[in-house]
Amino acid sequence: MGAPLADTAHFDQLHARSADPWGVHTRWYERRKRDLLLAALPRPRYAQGFEPGCSVGGNTVALAARCDRLIASDASAAALERAAATLSGAGHVALRHWRFPQHWPEAPSDLIVVAELAYYLPPADFARFLAQVPGHLQRGGHLAMCHWRAPVADAPAHGDGVHAQARDTLALDHVGGWCDEDMRIDVWQNGSGTSVAEAGGAQERLARAAEGAP
Repeated sequence: MGAPLADTAHFDQLHARSADPWGVHTRWYERRKRDLLLAALPRPRYAQGFEPGCSVGGNTVALAARCDRLIASDASAAALERAAATLSGAGHVALRHWRFPQHWPEAPSDLIVVAELAYYLPPADFARFLAQVPGHLQRGGHLAMCHWRAPVADAPAHGDGVHAQARDTLALDHVGGWCDEDMRIDVWQNGSGTSVAEAGGAQERLARAAEGAP
């Protein structure tokens, strides 16, 4: 998986103290967040997904069910060891010991999911991610960001702040999202496209029904 990264000691220590530091497998907040995030994705299935900051693989398992191939990365070797156990038997999921946004998959993905990660990135790295992501996203592909809105003690930024900066900066079309007291989810698309209902023919069927057509 590559050489250990010196500046990931904090996260390695978190994973050394707990098998699941954020309760991604047990907390209702995490389970609900996953369901909302998956529901926000416009397509039922993606050819290649990329999930940086996968931690112990809580979201990875759910995303794997929506992707033909999924690349999940983390800068913490300890986290990836737990993720490997979680994803045992999922042959279409590749785990990578990568620092983000310094490392990306070789081929562009049609789904990129950044969840509970952006507020941990140094400002220069977050700006680099925003500038680079369109080049790593296929035409018509989707970027999803999901973050907790409350202050995070060990994070230099805030969930609302990183989403606001993304909405102001990204060279992508914003196509949807969700926001409540706890979390914020935003989805962008690389290029314009049809809505989910239009793509599935629902609008045409409704129009024909209104006109009395069979």
